[in-house]
Amino acid sequence: METKTVTVPNVGCNGCVNSIKLEVSDIPGVSSVEGVAETKQITVAWQSPATWEQIKAKMAEINYAPAH
Repeated sequence: METKTVTVPNVGCNGCVNSIKLEVSDIPGVSSVEGVAETKQITVAWQSPATWEQIKAKMAEINYAPAH
Protein backbone atom coordinates (compact mmCIF):
# COMPACT_ATOMS: atom_id res chain seq x y z
CA MET A 1 0.00 0.00 0.00
CA GLU A 2 1.29 3.43 -0.92
CA THR A 3 0.16 6.75 0.53
CA LYS A 4 0.82 10.25 -0.71
CA THR A 5 -0.26 13.66 0.61
CA VAL A 6 -0.29 16.55 -1.85
CA THR A 7 -1.32 20.19 -1.90
CA VAL A 8 -4.06 21.00 -4.41
CA PRO A 9 -4.23 24.77 -5.01
CA ASN A 10 -7.73 24.63 -6.57
CA VAL A 11 -9.34 23.20 -3.40
CA GLY A 12 -11.49 25.90 -1.87
CA CYS A 13 -14.18 24.06 0.06
CA ASN A 14 -15.41 20.67 1.23
CA GLY A 15 -17.33 20.30 -2.03
CA CYS A 16 -13.99 20.35 -3.84
CA VAL A 17 -12.65 17.67 -1.51
CA ASN A 18 -15.78 15.55 -2.07
CA SER A 19 -15.42 15.85 -5.85
CA ILE A 20 -11.84 14.60 -5.63
CA LYS A 21 -12.91 11.75 -3.30
CA LEU A 22 -15.69 10.63 -5.68
CA GLU A 23 -13.56 10.69 -8.83
CA VAL A 24 -10.30 9.29 -7.44
CA SER A 25 -12.07 6.56 -5.43
CA ASP A 26 -13.38 5.15 -8.72
CA ILE A 27 -9.85 4.16 -9.78
CA PRO A 28 -9.35 0.41 -9.17
CA GLY A 29 -6.82 -0.04 -6.35
CA VAL A 30 -7.49 3.27 -4.57
CA SER A 31 -8.43 2.42 -0.98
CA SER A 32 -8.92 5.86 0.55
CA VAL A 33 -9.03 9.54 -0.31
CA GLU A 34 -9.08 12.12 2.48
CA GLY A 35 -8.79 15.87 2.32
CA VAL A 36 -8.82 19.07 4.35
CA ALA A 37 -10.16 22.11 2.48
CA GLU A 38 -8.54 24.62 4.87
CA THR A 39 -5.02 23.32 4.20
CA LYS A 40 -5.70 22.22 0.58
CA GLN A 41 -4.13 18.84 1.48
CA ILE A 42 -5.36 15.61 -0.12
CA THR A 43 -4.13 12.19 1.03
CA VAL A 44 -4.57 9.17 -1.21
CA ALA A 45 -3.85 5.54 -0.32
CA TRP A 46 -3.61 2.95 -3.09
CA GLN A 47 -2.20 -0.35 -4.21
CA SER A 48 -1.86 -2.17 -7.51
CA PRO A 49 -3.35 -1.87 -10.09
CA ALA A 50 -3.57 1.88 -9.32
CA THR A 51 -0.51 4.07 -9.87
CA TRP A 52 0.32 7.59 -8.74
CA GLU A 53 0.43 8.63 -12.41
CA GLN A 54 -3.19 7.45 -12.87
CA ILE A 55 -4.31 9.25 -9.72
CA LYS A 56 -2.50 12.46 -10.65
CA ALA A 57 -3.95 12.33 -14.19
CA LYS A 58 -7.49 11.89 -12.86
CA MET A 59 -7.04 14.84 -10.49
CA ALA A 60 -5.77 17.00 -13.38
CA GLU A 61 -8.66 15.85 -15.58
CA ILE A 62 -11.20 17.15 -13.02
CA ASN A 63 -9.24 20.43 -12.59
CA TYR A 64 -7.69 19.56 -9.20
CA ALA A 65 -4.12 18.93 -10.24
CA PRO A 66 -1.67 18.54 -7.35
CA ALA A 67 1.02 21.20 -6.97
CA HIS A 68 4.47 20.06 -8.11
